[in-house]
Amino acid sequence: MPKSSPLPRLLLASLLACYLIWGSTYLAIRFALESFPPFWGMGTRFLVAGSLLMGWMLWREGRAALPAPRQWLHALVIGAMMLGGGMGLTANAEVYVGSGLIATFIAVVPMMVSALGLLFGQRPNRLEVAGMLVGLAGVLLLMRGASFSGEPLGILFIVGATLLWSLGSVLSTTRMPLASGPAGFASEMLCGGLVLMLLSVLAGEPAPHWPPTPAAAIAWIYLVVFGSLIAFSAYLYLLAHASPALATSYAFVNPVIALLLGVWLGGEVVTRGEWLASGVILLGVVLIFRGRQVRPAIASTPGTGAATDAPSAVTGAARVQSATDH
Repeated sequence: MPKSSPLPRLLLASLLACYLIWGSTYLAIRFALESFPPFWGMGTRFLVAGSLLMGWMLWREGRAALPAPRQWLHALVIGAMMLGGGMGLTANAEVYVGSGLIATFIAVVPMMVSALGLLFGQRPNRLEVAGMLVGLAGVLLLMRGASFSGEPLGILFIVGATLLWSLGSVLSTTRMPLASGPAGFASEMLCGGLVLMLLSVLAGEPAPHWPPTPAAAIAWIYLVVFGSLIAFSAYLYLLAHASPALATSYAFVNPVIALLLGVWLGGEVVTRGEWLASGVILLGVVLIFRGRQVRPAIASTPGTGAATDAPSAVTGAARVQSATDH
């Protein structure tokens, strides 16, 4: 039998970056909350990252890199849903629930995307339906655990986050496409960042603690530089040089990384039942991705989530969270 060739070093480095960086952003959000209110912290993060990325595009390509007016409108709607609602509510949920369990809950996004796709004529096949049912069972098990059962507000926030993220994913691949490439990601981050800052004002968030704690400052910088820029570049490289299955395999790995880091570095407690529920959810994700692989090839649709912790499947089936912060 012919031996399979090893992955090129740059491809392997890009894959590890998506695994480790996006898997660690949930814990970084938790540390950032020590000094920065949820909406404010996420808003400034995306405004800075989006400005840096758009500035780089303008320096490289000039005004031709700017999205068209309609694409800016799409970026505002998608950014409001996926970053304003998705990432903003995720950060609020982490006030109440451990980062690792939040990341596992967000793994249900592919299931929600498949369900919402029914509204746009996208019928799931049998494997995808099985994945949604298995994932739903895992979510119900997870919500019965000690970490979620005593925090109804945390449940409300994370359910709202996943619903808004999933709806934004479906819209961005069906009705509201963004500008292609980095300009599309940058426009989403800029618009989403503005929406998050408005939500911060409307929610009456307190002023950030100044000076921030070292852990909060490092975490915020990490989210900007690593979570939204370096991992974003690595993901784009994977899209261009790897198969869709390999490029989107972070969806299975990130929740495990987040759980392990939360226990190891964050001192979070995960019960046996919650580990079991997390495994059931990931099994549902695997079934959905297997179901998508047996579909006829679908042309890639420019997406938006790669700049955050939870980018989309390459086939346009929609985003799964990383950031964003996924």
